[in-house]
Amino acid sequence: MTPLKPRTISTESITAPFRHLTFRRIWLASLLTNLGALIRSVGAAWAMTQMTTSADKVALVQTAFLLPVMLISMPAGAIADMYDRRIVMLVALAMSLVGAIALTTLTWLGLVTPDLLLILCFVIGSGVALMDPAWQSSVSEQVPAEALPAAVALNSISYNIARSVGPAIGGMVVATAGAVASFALNALLYLPLLVALFFWKRISEPSYLPPEKLNRAIVSGIRYIANSPSIKIVLIRSMITGVIGGAIIALMPLVARDLLGGGAQIYGIALSAFGLGAVIGALYVPEVRQRLSGEAAIRACALSMSGALLAVALSHELILTSAALVLAGAVWMISWALFNIGVQLSAPRWVAGRSLAAYQAASSGGIAVGSWGWGRLTDAAGVETALLISAVLMLISPLLGLWLRMPRIRRSEDAEALAHPEVRLALTHRSGPVVIEIEYRVAQENARAFHNVMQDVQLFRKRNGAYGWSIARDIADPELWTERYHCPTWLDYLRQRNRSTHSERALDRQAASFHVGPEPVRIRRMLERPFGSVRWKDDVPDHTASEALLGDYNRNRT
Repeated sequence: MTPLKPRTISTESITAPFRHLTFRRIWLASLLTNLGALIRSVGAAWAMTQMTTSADKVALVQTAFLLPVMLISMPAGAIADMYDRRIVMLVALAMSLVGAIALTTLTWLGLVTPDLLLILCFVIGSGVALMDPAWQSSVSEQVPAEALPAAVALNSISYNIARSVGPAIGGMVVATAGAVASFALNALLYLPLLVALFFWKRISEPSYLPPEKLNRAIVSGIRYIANSPSIKIVLIRSMITGVIGGAIIALMPLVARDLLGGGAQIYGIALSAFGLGAVIGALYVPEVRQRLSGEAAIRACALSMSGALLAVALSHELILTSAALVLAGAVWMISWALFNIGVQLSAPRWVAGRSLAAYQAASSGGIAVGSWGWGRLTDAAGVETALLISAVLMLISPLLGLWLRMPRIRRSEDAEALAHPEVRLALTHRSGPVVIEIEYRVAQENARAFHNVMQDVQLFRKRNGAYGWSIARDIADPELWTERYHCPTWLDYLRQRNRSTHSERALDRQAASFHVGPEPVRIRRMLERPFGSVRWKDDVPDHTASEALLGDYNRNRT
C-alpha cells in the first residue's frame, strides 16, 4: 500500500497566512478590536438619539469617527513609511484606548453632553486614522510575499465578520445594560491587540538611503498622487460615492427609530444586515473583477445601491428593510473593494502607504461630509425624503464615467535599482539643486509622436520627485531636443531615479527609441550651486567625490 503523503496547504489558499504565528495572533486580536469598535459605534449613535432629537447631531457621530481619517491620513501614511510600524500602531491604539476609557467614565458619571460625545469620538477616530496606514502596510512583514494577497483578504474579512455580528451584539448590550456598557466593552477589547503587537518581534530591513523627513514625505506623496491620473480618478469617484451613499450609514439610527419604530435592538439588526451583505459582497469581488470592467462594475453597484436606498426609504417592515440593507451592504463593499484595489495596484511600493492614506482620506472624508449634509437635510425634510434624494443621486452618479472613467488598472511593479551615476565632484546628500539635461536627436517626421510620448514621461518624472520639467527644441537644429528637470538635492535625485516602475522604465526606453544618429542619448547631471551647497570654506581642500559621499553616508547612519 502506498503511504499517505502529508497534506500541505497551498500558499495561495485563503488559510495560508494562519500558518504564521504573528499574523494569526494579530488577526484574532484585531477581530476582537473590530468587534469592540462596532459595538461602541452602536452605543455612541444610540446615546446621541437619547440626548437630542436633532438628526444633525446623530449624523455627526459618524462624521466625528471618520473626519480624522480625512484630516491626518497623509501624515499618518508618511509616519508609517518613516518609523517602526509596530511602535506607530501601539501609540495609535493607546490613543484610542484613552479616548474609550474617558468616554466610558464620563458616561458612567452622567457627565457626557452631545458636544463632549462628539469630541471623544473624534479622539478615538484619530487613533484609528493614525493606525490604519501602518496596519495595512505591515501585513507584508507578517507573512511571506506569496501569502500576502490572502492576508490582505483575511484582514478585510475580519472587519466584515465583526460588522455582521457586532451591531447586533451592540444593540443587545445597549438595550440591556446601556451605552456605558458598550463603551466599556470597546475599551476592554483593545487590550488583546495591544498585547499581540507588544510581543511581535518585528524585523526591519534598513535602506541604504536615509528616510525622508515628515514634511518632505508628505509632499512626495501628494506630488505622486497629483501626477497620477489613474489614482486621482479613483480618489474623486470614491469621495463622490462616499458623499452620496453615506446617507445609508449616517441615517441608520433614524431608520430604526423613525421608519421602523424600533429601539437599539432594531438598530443593531439593521446594521448586522448591512454587515452581512458586506461579507457576501467581499466574497464576490474576484468574480465581479473577472466578469466586468472597473467602470461597468461601479455603474452596476451604483444602480443597485440606488434601488436599495429606495426600498429602505419606503419600507416600514423590518424584513423588507433588512433585505434591502443586505443588498446595500454587498454593493457598498464591492464598490470600495474596487476603489481600494485600483489604488493599490496603481501605486508602487515606495508610496503605497501614502496612496492608501489618500484613498482613506477621500473615502472617509466623503462619508463624513456627506453624513453632516444628510443630517442637516433630514432635520429640514425628514429621513424618508433624505434617503429618496440619496437614491436619485446614486441613480445618476454613473454619468460621472463620461468624464472620469475608471481606469484600466495594471499592477505597478517596482523596477530593479539602478547603479549610481559616475560622480567626480565632491557631493553630499544635501548638495543641490541638481539639474538633469537629456539630449535627444529626433527625425523631424517623428517630432509630433516624440513630443506626445514626452508628455507621459513628464508625469512620471514629476511624480517620482522631479520639478521644473521642460522639453525644448533647438531652433537652429530642429532635430535636437533637450529634456530638463530639477531635483532639490543629490539624495532626492538618487531616490527619484530608483522609484521608477517597470512600465515607467519602458516609457523611458520608448522615448529613447526615437533617438537617431551615431551618438547615444546624452545625459548631463549638474550641480546648480557648486560651492554653497557643499559648504566649502576657502581653506578646506577639495575632497574626492567618494570621500564626500562616504562621510555623508556615515553621518546619516549615526
